[in-house]
Amino acid sequence: MMDARLFFRKYSEIYTVFLPLFGVFLVVYTIMINFSSRHDYLTPGLPDDDSDMLLYLHRSLISVPSVTTDEHAAAHFLQTYLTSKGWTVEIQLVSSKPVRENVFAYRGSQRSTRVLFSSHIDTVPPYIEYSVHDGYIWGRGSVDAKASVAAQITAAQELLSSNAIASEGDVSLLFVVGEETDGIGMTTANDLGLSWESVIFGEPTELKLAVGHKGLILADLYATGKAGHSGYPELGINANYFLVEALHKLQNLDYPYSDLLGNTTFNAGTLAGGVAANVIPAAATAGLTVRVAEDLDGVVSEVQRTVLLVPNVDINITLAYPPVLCDYDVSGFDTVAVAYGTDIPHLNGSHKRYLYGPGSILFAHADNERISEDELRESVVGYKKLVAAALGETDNMASEGKNMIRQ
Repeated sequence: MMDARLFFRKYSEIYTVFLPLFGVFLVVYTIMINFSSRHDYLTPGLPDDDSDMLLYLHRSLISVPSVTTDEHAAAHFLQTYLTSKGWTVEIQLVSSKPVRENVFAYRGSQRSTRVLFSSHIDTVPPYIEYSVHDGYIWGRGSVDAKASVAAQITAAQELLSSNAIASEGDVSLLFVVGEETDGIGMTTANDLGLSWESVIFGEPTELKLAVGHKGLILADLYATGKAGHSGYPELGINANYFLVEALHKLQNLDYPYSDLLGNTTFNAGTLAGGVAANVIPAAATAGLTVRVAEDLDGVVSEVQRTVLLVPNVDINITLAYPPVLCDYDVSGFDTVAVAYGTDIPHLNGSHKRYLYGPGSILFAHADNERISEDELRESVVGYKKLVAAALGETDNMASEGKNMIRQ
């Protein structure tokens, strides 16, 4: 029988070598497992086949954070994907610090097309990861508006694959930044120097054709006062009081109503004033949004006049555009008027303007943003139908046996 001391000496030498190697193996294995489990949705890569490009695009776009001003990674993903599918892709620089880019794509060398698909790749904060549960696809942008981006690309690809549209000159794609704030992406897109017969804008409309949307006024209020000790209010001027008075008057204005778009609405979205509870505030500000149902000029004038009635308060209007009327002359769609703003007024031209997309605006911008797979798929059908109508070839395509609407 082997002496116990020799036994432990012999096998301790083996363990001295084996245990570190086994530890290294466990670390490498854990890293590989974690990476593979996350790679599927956090690091978009081109799939091996086209089995379900719609869900792949939707998942990949959501998995790339693109809160407004930080859209570069999403633009790069689209550039890579569209190029791999045979699109000619132009990257239009919107800003260099930070780097922000629009993505414009077309087939072959024909930049000018009859129809344009367009939506936006920026989202509101905060970023919410992609997930699937409770029968829905969740995540920031899952509705607004990466669902529209994915569906528009899929619709264009399917139309090309079935030869339902020409390989050049019929449809192009434009995906822009900055829609959630100032529309700088679409404004910059005007520098492309192009025009279209019809533009199909992608936003959440619950698969209905929007008849139009309200106009918009964005403004900042500035109230000034004089700082002082709160125990001696007669020695200071409280800027907060003037700001509150102005907001109260603006909230209670008799804003105009539209039979088509409904009420004009007012919102004080941000408030700031003062440095401490025991200090009389010398300055106060508020950020305002007015959704204008009609008579933009009249609403602007009334808002400015009202502010002038309050001492120590000034207003700066940073953006204003009138109510937008859209085209809805395509049969087979329900219609809806929406209260939110879009990039439609920022794109110059005399084109027809269609506003359509999957998802509900009631989930957009919320922490429960989500969409069903069925609605996402149905929007591809709707987008293809809109292209057919815009090209005026619905009947011809049907007679030639080209299935424009894949059921």
